[in-house]
Amino acid sequence: MRQVVLDTETTGLAPSEGHRIVEIGCTEILDGVITENKFHTYLNPERLVDPGAQAVHGLSDEFLHEQPLFVDVIDAFIEFIKDSQLIIHNAAFDVGFINYELKRLSQPWGSIERYCTVFDTLTLARSKHPGVDNSLDGLCRRYKVDTRLRIKHGALLDTQLLAQVYLLMTQ
Repeated sequence: MRQVVLDTETTGLAPSEGHRIVEIGCTEILDGVITENKFHTYLNPERLVDPGAQAVHGLSDEFLHEQPLFVDVIDAFIEFIKDSQLIIHNAAFDVGFINYELKRLSQPWGSIERYCTVFDTLTLARSKHPGVDNSLDGLCRRYKVDTRLRIKHGALLDTQLLAQVYLLMTQ
């Protein structure tokens, strides 16, 4: 079975307020093994990053202005995730942003669920560990996944951490 662990970083918390994706990271799990196959891109959100979001991921407006637009990476992104099961922590957040970006495109792409299925690790974590910290950081501590390289949130690094946590939670 092919699974793709996905994470995004954004300009803020709500696409309904015009916030956009600034980074997409994906890490492949094939038959229960994390592979070296990855998808990663930064994106020009065509707007400024909220200070609170920049404090979380550290991506500056100047850096992002030089990155490709979502429309420029959509084909490669869909090709990477197509026919897989997406593994996402707090899936509603990332799926909401991806679907917002897809809807903004002139070509009718439909929703991300048209190309793959979605599994939410936050829902799984809450059922396995009710009433405790089920953030990615909390799960990494619980499952003893090394986070020393994680100074700020980053989509690709966070998928690599979540891939390890997911395999430990489901074994």
